[in-house]
Amino acid sequence: MVFKKLLGALGIGGPSVDTVLFDPNTQPGGVLSGEVRIQGGDRDVEIEQVVLGLVTRVESERGDHERNVNAEFHRLVVEGRFRLAAKENRNIPFQFQVPWETPVTDVYGQRLPGMTIGLRTELAVASAVDKGDLDPVFVHPLPAQECVLDAFGELGFRFRSADVEHGRIAGLHQQLPFFQEIEFLPPHQFAGRINEIELTFVADAHGMAVVLEADKRGGFFSSGQDAFGRFQLSHQDSMSADWAGMIDGWLHEIASRRQSHHGHHGHHGGHGYDDDHGHHGGHHGGRGGMGVGGMVAAGAAGVVGGMVLGEVFEDIGESFFGDEDEG
Repeated sequence: MVFKKLLGALGIGGPSVDTVLFDPNTQPGGVLSGEVRIQGGDRDVEIEQVVLGLVTRVESERGDHERNVNAEFHRLVVEGRFRLAAKENRNIPFQFQVPWETPVTDVYGQRLPGMTIGLRTELAVASAVDKGDLDPVFVHPLPAQECVLDAFGELGFRFRSADVEHGRIAGLHQQLPFFQEIEFLPPHQFAGRINEIELTFVADAHGMAVVLEADKRGGFFSSGQDAFGRFQLSHQDSMSADWAGMIDGWLHEIASRRQSHHGHHGHHGGHGYDDDHGHHGGHHGGRGGMGVGGMVAAGAAGVVGGMVLGEVFEDIGESFFGDEDEG
């Protein structure tokens, strides 16, 4: 599918730009390919640079307030300075590497409510910048991430919401200054003991970490957090891991220890999880949970927001992301 964007003229009779994505669907670590198509205006102009950027919304807490801002998190200069003659047409091909930690927006054909990522084109002419519009980019989970999401469906979890939060997770190397949280409501057997589970993926070229947090009270960054654990596997090992058994075992372990508990990072490898003491067992057959697509479709809409990480694009954010919530 081809998505076009018209950035419009930079001044009367100035150049205009269409950016064409050959396929807007991608995965973390994938590549977006396309062309930036520039059409000259009524006069010769000096183009300083042509830049592409990935933009999403990221939530940040400042004291008792949350602020929602559109933020650029990855940027590529596709062409440096050149002179564009009047009426000249120039096509600039590009391949845009998507960061491994890019949030997931779509699962099995279902949009995660509130999740939006766009590709923005910036054309700088004679010290003026046209910030333009955004084209949607659809980020699908890696096969290894699908295995984890399938396990939540198999165990009977219900999707609640998804958002992107500014900050870093202790003990993990992150390329981006934020992380995605996918929240689930637990199945009936954990009712009254676990309020919710938050899932975060931190992937790289070699594998991924799966971070789970139960009964969030203060998040990763305050003393109020409840139990959390971490699994870290290669992409290949993730495909054959018993994720339902591993997650179920961790849940039963932390559900049996409702007294004050603070998870900590222990070992980082293998199929274990980093918690006080855990096991990999748990029986999960026959639960008959709904698939991930149905789980997302049935879930409540997520609330997404953010804090500026790169540049803030308030002039283009309203049409693409909707009104910002300034907290």
